[in-house]
Amino acid sequence: MKLLDKYSRLNITATILTFLIGSCTFYLLLNYILIRELDERLQAEQQEIQAYVNAHNALPDIIQTKDQFTLFEPVSSKSKTAYISVKLKQNKDQEDYREIKFSLLADKKTYLVTVGAPLEETEALLKVIIAVTIAMIGIILLIGFLINRVVIRRLWKPFYFTIERVKSYHLSDQENLKLEMTDIDEFSLLNQTISEMVERIQQDYGSLKNFTGQAAHEMQTPLAVIRTKLDTLMQNEALLEKNAQHIIDIEKSVHRLSRLHHSLLLLTKVENKQFILDETINLDSVIRDKCEEFGEMVSAMNLTVTLDVQPLTMRFHHQLAEIIISNLLNNAIRYNRSGGAIELSLQETILTISNTSVKGKLDSTKLFKRFYRDTDSSEGTGLGLSIVKQICDIAGYTLTYQFMDDRHHFKINFNQS
Repeated sequence: MKLLDKYSRLNITATILTFLIGSCTFYLLLNYILIRELDERLQAEQQEIQAYVNAHNALPDIIQTKDQFTLFEPVSSKSKTAYISVKLKQNKDQEDYREIKFSLLADKKTYLVTVGAPLEETEALLKVIIAVTIAMIGIILLIGFLINRVVIRRLWKPFYFTIERVKSYHLSDQENLKLEMTDIDEFSLLNQTISEMVERIQQDYGSLKNFTGQAAHEMQTPLAVIRTKLDTLMQNEALLEKNAQHIIDIEKSVHRLSRLHHSLLLLTKVENKQFILDETINLDSVIRDKCEEFGEMVSAMNLTVTLDVQPLTMRFHHQLAEIIISNLLNNAIRYNRSGGAIELSLQETILTISNTSVKGKLDSTKLFKRFYRDTDSSEGTGLGLSIVKQICDIAGYTLTYQFMDDRHHFKINFNQS
């Protein structure tokens, strides 16, 4: 859930609960005030009647009105206290009213006086006030919702712009991360921090690339010396007879080190974009040529290779195309089982290479990382698939891996993303 949506839900929920509690409290308080005002009016009427009787020793003339009525009822004994009560309507023609009853002595007679006032106006006023309050609450909620959806979304726009820029940023592009200027302190601090972090990462990345390239170049001379000395040792038959296995192991290690050196140089060139992707190539021809080159390896493992290749002419780099096909095909052969199968399919702009395997699914989170190798395999440099992924990323191609039907499937979509 997005932060804005979560905040809006929490804000609206808290606002509604606050208004509900406030409305109930306001209703009870307002009802109490109106009833108290009505009771005070009834008590004031009682005091006026008592003052008139005390002055004239007679009952006053009462004019009945819609808002108030007064009744005098002769009784045998005088009540000591006055009390206020509520009378509920007995039928539809009657109304609920509030009354005060008290007794007084006038002209040597005792009377029970009832002064009442209907509750209809009080209830009507209460309903109007509550309706207006509810309408105001609704307007406030609507305004709050619009503020959350429109104003706050605009305020968060620099944040989302920063996120999109960071998501689309690639360190290998060697470009500065351009972030939008904002007058919001928090977002400005975020952009400044990210920019400084990216700048430090670029420096470290550049240093690492330079080290890799320099190390790969520096390896050339020692490797050439080792190969020369090794060839000299292999020409010595006496020495070769006594140390044949050691010399073979050394030769394998040197060969592996040479492949590693070549791969590191290639990665450096790819990352530095030293290949211009403007050559016209026939990818189907490259695939057929590479299958012939790997023919001996295929025969040695008794593999069955199935080709379903349609002609495809594209703008790319011939050497990089050969590297992609070679690495994927070499991977399909090396990690196959004896008597297994390999299928190569080129349909429209999608290349698929699949192979049988005695092992299960590979770890897709590490598969394209540098120097990642299967734990049971001592061969290979662990850079083949990493190089393929790097080339595809730079060219804008999509490389994916799936494991289905006990087969590894590597798919490249040559439509640039």
